[in-house]
Amino acid sequence: MVLDPKLVLASGSPRRLELLRQAGIEPDRLMPLDIDETPRRAEHPKALARRLARQKAEAALSFLRGDPNWPNRFVLAADTVVAVGRRILPKAERVEEASSGLYLLSGRAHKVYTGICLVTPNDTFRLKVVDTRVRFKRLSRQEIESYIASGQWRGKAGGYAIQGLAGSFVAKLVGSYTNVVGLPLHETVNLLVGEGYDVHLHWLEPQRT
Repeated sequence: MVLDPKLVLASGSPRRLELLRQAGIEPDRLMPLDIDETPRRAEHPKALARRLARQKAEAALSFLRGDPNWPNRFVLAADTVVAVGRRILPKAERVEEASSGLYLLSGRAHKVYTGICLVTPNDTFRLKVVDTRVRFKRLSRQEIESYIASGQWRGKAGGYAIQGLAGSFVAKLVGSYTNVVGLPLHETVNLLVGEGYDVHLHWLEPQRT
């Protein structure tokens, strides 16, 4: 075990923070990062998720390196990509993006990839990509328009958030549910434990509900 370990979450996502808290893990610092998430030409969605997760971790590490307040720190970063085949759906910021994405996903299967990057206190990088297969029911125009009006699509990969109203769109899911939310807990906890981070440290304390 690393003595007095600190965990930095290189993300501003409230969903990832809540998922970690669900596992009894409370990051010591949050570091939202603004990086270019544009896919490279012909880049596979799995490769994109892996690359962006590593870039976020590297960006956080550059801020922390040399800071005497963070000698024993783990850095955790993640990025989630939604794709139909090799076609990558953007994180929807405009109504048109969300609407076209939902029409594309309607009645068909797609994959959600989350890249996880953990940097240990000795600056070792551990990377993993988890994928989940999701099939949507056939969506009516009213369902799509009502979901767009809810605003829950904004900033979400693929234009939907499975933990909200869009959960009713899912006809079948094969793999990790938390992966689709934004951070596969099983794999993330295993990475932390494997590198000596005590994930059970706060389990006896009152948990958020």
